[in-house]
Amino acid sequence: VEDPKSYVIRMAESKARAIAGQVHPDSLVIGADTAVVDSTAEIGAQILGKPASALEAVEMLQRLRNRTHQVYTALAVLRVIDGSMVTDMCSTDVAMRNYTDEEILAYVASGDPLDKAGAYAIQHEGFHPVENVAGCYANVVGLPVCSLTYVLSNLGMPPRADIARACQADLRYPCPIYQNILRGEE
Repeated sequence: VEDPKSYVIRMAESKARAIAGQVHPDSLVIGADTAVVDSTAEIGAQILGKPASALEAVEMLQRLRNRTHQVYTALAVLRVIDGSMVTDMCSTDVAMRNYTDEEILAYVASGDPLDKAGAYAIQHEGFHPVENVAGCYANVVGLPVCSLTYVLSNLGMPPRADIARACQADLRYPCPIYQNILRGEE
């Protein structure tokens, strides 16, 4: 069984390489992969991907209910012209609230969880499954922009804007770790 961190890095790299031949040679290609991981599983850390059915979405949400899990996102930025690639991975602990079966069924009936890793979207307007986030909120949404800023900076292409400030303003979340990420410490 592949370690979840290795898995998301491998998938992000694979996604970046998959389209490298379809873009201009001067391009940068960004590959990303996010996995929801239940590390309290009796069988060890288990990746919860996108549910294959409504029933599987219900089962995932019941499994995550009132527990803490991890969200891992790996980024792979490929410079097409020379094949150089820089990767980074962000990890966030997510504590789910004790939502009811009725809330689960209503959310699953909306169709929203069927294309989400772990069968939920933290930012969903009607179903607020998360009680607490320890780490990068943007990671749970699906793109840890401070990690992307770090990777681009390592390629000698730091963004001109203050991405960390813009992210926090947009998400209305005072990120406790953004400075560590920008220094490559997370």
